[in-house]
Amino acid sequence: MSFTVMLSKLSEGMITSVLIFTLTLLISLPLGLVVALARISKNKPLSAFTRIYISIMRGTPLMLQLLVVYFGPYYLFRIPLASGYRFWAVILAFSINYAAYFAEIYRGGIESMPIGQYEAARVLGYSESQIFLKIILPQVFKRIIPSITNEVITLIKDTSLAFSIAVTEMFTVAKAIASSERTMVSYIAAGIFYYVFNFIVAFVMERIEKKLNYYH
Repeated sequence: MSFTVMLSKLSEGMITSVLIFTLTLLISLPLGLVVALARISKNKPLSAFTRIYISIMRGTPLMLQLLVVYFGPYYLFRIPLASGYRFWAVILAFSINYAAYFAEIYRGGIESMPIGQYEAARVLGYSESQIFLKIILPQVFKRIIPSITNEVITLIKDTSLAFSIAVTEMFTVAKAIASSERTMVSYIAAGIFYYVFNFIVAFVMERIEKKLNYYH
């Protein structure tokens, strides 16, 4: 196999990896905020439910969650699996897993805000929703950017776990090429891709962090 053909095959897997990464972020970031708000809610049953959900998601391997989400509908409810469900099972499993991690990051940021800011905003006549959306949330985002960046970088590397349910992302393609051609070149190319992708994401997140740095 020529190097050009190898790169062409790897690029197909790269597109899948980028799609998994992008869709997971688009779903898990807002979902994580919703879960965090439920976690700190004064509604005890809701808070307890989200606590259990977060505990399960953080306490079990992502690969196991992928297998449960993919095979669960059939083995538990005898629902036949559509051909396109494999990819969306990856997105669902990744999203609910990372939402749990993001929820704890959001919760930590929200609970770190001084109580005086809430009290001052109420004195100025802000409603509870205005206080959260206009005063608290922007500051929370600024505080949690480094932690969010770490999780985002981990997500890039975790996309390789999609191979466990035979989704042909970058790592799966690289492994197939290495097996058939008996060469490490595809692994090296995949490693370079992951590194460059991580570098770009880290750079973008750093720029966002600097823009949110009010004291810069």
